[in-house]
Amino acid sequence: MCKIGTVCMAVVGLVLFGTTVLAQDTIKIGLNYPKTGPYAVQGLDQLQAAEMAVTEINGSGGILGKKIEIVARDSQSKVDVTNANVTELIDKEGVKMVFGGASSAVAIAAGKICQEKQIPFFGTLTYSTETTCEEGHRFAFRECYDSWMAAQAISSYLKEKFPGKKYFYVSADYTWGHTTEASMRTLTGTEDTDAHKGIKTPFPGATEEDFKKAISFAKMVNPDVLVLVLFGNDMVNGIRQATAQGLKGKTQIVVPNLTLGMAEGAGPKVMEGVIGALPWCWQVPYQYNYEKGKKFVEDFAAKNNRYPCTSGASAYTILYEFKAAAEKAGTVDGPAVVKALENREYTLLKDKQIWRDFDHQSIQTVYAVICKPEADVLKDKFKLDYFTILSAMSGDQAARTKEQWTAIRTKANKPVALEELTIAVAGTAPQK
Repeated sequence: MCKIGTVCMAVVGLVLFGTTVLAQDTIKIGLNYPKTGPYAVQGLDQLQAAEMAVTEINGSGGILGKKIEIVARDSQSKVDVTNANVTELIDKEGVKMVFGGASSAVAIAAGKICQEKQIPFFGTLTYSTETTCEEGHRFAFRECYDSWMAAQAISSYLKEKFPGKKYFYVSADYTWGHTTEASMRTLTGTEDTDAHKGIKTPFPGATEEDFKKAISFAKMVNPDVLVLVLFGNDMVNGIRQATAQGLKGKTQIVVPNLTLGMAEGAGPKVMEGVIGALPWCWQVPYQYNYEKGKKFVEDFAAKNNRYPCTSGASAYTILYEFKAAAEKAGTVDGPAVVKALENREYTLLKDKQIWRDFDHQSIQTVYAVICKPEADVLKDKFKLDYFTILSAMSGDQAARTKEQWTAIRTKANKPVALEELTIAVAGTAPQK
């Protein structure tokens, strides 16, 4: 009886040991993304591209010899849901990195929790300038561009084509909407809100009636340029209202932060002639001959029967950058990974990018685009050939300077340098 019990205990011990070993051989990474809500299309793109990257990375040996696993949670584009998600991902799931976004309010909230727990956070879609400026900290990185960079990319075109014209702004009422509108007004010279009026729409939870009223007000004002500072399904609803109410035919519509999913949601007839900006689209690697970018597009299309958009490209890139930083540091320990990323240059789906050390913004080329005629879009095999690239602007030219960043941080009563890190080095005392 005793011998049988001993054998049983030994078997149980081996099973438990095996489970522990398996757990130790896996690195968990948290994805907090909008599976549902107004930004769900962009969320699906993140998940699909992240799954592609995981398959590739694991197929080539993982990170530091360990397989990686995505643990996903639905943010619903809500801050309270995100707070619960990210806390659970870190405390219960033991993730070593968190990424995701779409709503900047969500990204900022996720980043704050990661800062407290010293886990790196990467924003995929978070265009508010606050994310890496007023709300920036040592553990937050933004792989996409910000609203200022987007406004820089399209403002020179707008000033040339629409000098002295009347603008009207319809903006989502949260941090991304506020900072995007402010950036556009500053860089197009439309700061005078009496001459260039605007209206806010609720976020989240805007209804069709909210957009109908906003566009009705815009129609009364009769602007030359209608700027829709709306994202995801909200942009789709806004531009459909602008078309239905007759503004589309006589007003230039501008969507400062545009994505393929948004264009697809509105449809080629509605999107025809709309001007926008983006940090990446699937046409970029073909126009500029970026081989890795082309391969990503083709592999994604083969797997998902569609092209990837900006959020997918960002999610894919983030996983490869986490791998590179962890392998440079020799560990997935948060502070060490952060240090390994700062001032790191990388080239993956487009031309060279760099993680700027003082704010953790990815400095990169940005693009102004115009949506193609409906007939051209429909010729494509997926009916997703929406964008003609108008111009490309270097990241150094588009991004705010360190002096501008410092001035904004000072005005907001924030430290003018990100917090220092304490890094534990194996076999030694912690070092600064």
